[in-house]
This record gives sequence, C-alpha cells and structure tokens, in this order.
Amino acid sequence: MIDPKALFSLSYGLYIVSTIYEGKMNGQIINAMMQLTAEPICIAACLHKDNCTTELIEKSGYFSASVLDSEVTMPFIGIFGFRSGRVYDKFADCKEWVIGENGAPKVTENCIAAIEAKVISVTDAYTHKIFVGEVTSAEQIREGKPLTYADYHIIKKGKSPANAPSAVFNTLKNS
Repeated sequence: MIDPKALFSLSYGLYIVSTIYEGKMNGQIINAMMQLTAEPICIAACLHKDNCTTELIEKSGYFSASVLDSEVTMPFIGIFGFRSGRVYDKFADCKEWVIGENGAPKVTENCIAAIEAKVISVTDAYTHKIFVGEVTSAEQIREGKPLTYADYHIIKKGKSPANAPSAVFNTLKNS
C-alpha cells in the first residue's frame, strides 16, 4: 500500500526551469530538483516527458533553474505552471528575466536565486525524465525565503498540474 500523505511529507522547493532552442524559450514550474554533488557541482531536475520544456532541454543541452520566493503570487505561478509553452509565450507575461551565460533564460521576477547547468545525462523515469546538469553559474538575486512545496499547497492552496510528479496530492485535498 502507498499512502500519498507519506509522500507529501517529503521536502521540496518550487523552481522555474527554463531553456531556449532555436529561438524558442520556455519554462515551467517544477518541484523535483536537488543538488547531487559538490565537485563538480551537479544538480538534477525532473520533468514530465510530454512537456515542451523537456523537449527543448533535450535539444539545447542547457537549462536554468530559478528559485521562487515564498512571497510569489499565485497568478505569477500560473504563468509558468498551468499553461503549455507549445501554445503560450510564458516569457511575454514575465516582466523580469535575463539571458544567462549558457543562453538559457533565467527568471529573476519573484525569485531569490538562479542557477545554470549544462546537461551531462538524461535518465528515463517512466513518465518523467531526470536531467543531471553540471552547474556553470549560480547567483543569489535577492534575500528571501524559498517557497516550499508544502507552503504552496497549505498557505497558497495551490494544486499540481496533471503532469507533475506530485499530482497525486490533489486527491488528498478533496478527501
């Protein structure tokens, strides 16, 4: 038996992972990201196979990860979290972003830090792909507290998109 409440106790942050390929920029909200190694510094990001960002990262070989501030609004989260980049230009509604050293866009609006990485491996994980990237730059944008996934659900009353690895948590809110 798998009790989804046990999984809800895992500690997560919320991030915007972005990339660009042949002029097409896209980004999405993820909660499955972690630092793997210290020398060299490597991070892992897990994205659904069907997402536009996943396709673009595979083609470009680079991504950025921007750490959301706990004070971020739900409408801002909605820009990157609830629309497909295949039909919607997410960066058109984001006021603050820059192109990083690797060419990937880094969101600075409502974010406290940004990290860039070069993909060194991709692992299949059923419905998702895990991108391991060697960090090529990292910067603190401003002081603040990172938004945790628990705070997103409990304080902001947010839900997970169907393609999120944590979409199972949505059923807990309805029971």
